[in-house]
Amino acid sequence: MEEYILLIDTEDAKGLVYNISKVLFANNLNIEQNAEYVDPDTKKFFMRSIISGKVSKNILLKELKEVLPEGASIKLNKKEKKDVVILATKESHVLGDLLIRYIAGELNANIKAVIANHDHLKDLVEKFNIPFTCISAEGLSRDEHEDKMIEKINEYEPELIVLAKYMRILTPKFVETFPKKVLNIHHSFLPAFIGANPYKQAHERGVKIIGATAHYVTNDLDEGPIIFQDVVRVDHSYSWEDMRNAGRNVEKIVLSNAFELLLNDRVFVHGNKTVIL
Repeated sequence: MEEYILLIDTEDAKGLVYNISKVLFANNLNIEQNAEYVDPDTKKFFMRSIISGKVSKNILLKELKEVLPEGASIKLNKKEKKDVVILATKESHVLGDLLIRYIAGELNANIKAVIANHDHLKDLVEKFNIPFTCISAEGLSRDEHEDKMIEKINEYEPELIVLAKYMRILTPKFVETFPKKVLNIHHSFLPAFIGANPYKQAHERGVKIIGATAHYVTNDLDEGPIIFQDVVRVDHSYSWEDMRNAGRNVEKIVLSNAFELLLNDRVFVHGNKTVIL
């Protein structure tokens, strides 16, 4: 029995759930799971359904479009693993956590490759039998380096790209090449503590909460729609190294949770926010 994920984003109107369900019933499809949300401010309707049965995709999309308001966004994705490429630099904690979860079967993904701008993580990645490519930025302009990165990424045709502490700012060209496909993780001290050692700065300011934020990458640095966040409490007894270790732990958790949400088509972008169903 095939399963699909149906994603609908439209203006709210009376009878939407009834009309959608009626179309699914007429196509002999069963709703296995369903979640809905209406934004009270914008009156936008969001719906995520897992449906099963023999799906005639073109017919189903046509009939749904006929019963939904004009301009509705309708996506029908087969419930299967998504192809993913991971970008990295030198830090191993986030990448290592994802690779362990992947090998353990915890991620609904096919990790096709890891691409980095340094070769520090080559041995780690190859232990998991995943292709590793180093594309150094040495001697290249930002555009030249990105062109090489884009060319290599496109070889794998990924549905998602994960920045596992990839420490280079992406240009608008890169973002536009992979719209709503790039997931990033950063510590939540930004913009208060920026630079080479934010944890040391936080320690000097007596920070009591350390957090991390996973978000879509947009042209606004670290300001894309937020997908998942979490925090951990610290106190005066923590050294800056202790804070860094606590921060790395929460970064791993936040990124893996956000990644899982995207792999399972649970994230709708709504302006500069997200709706998670």
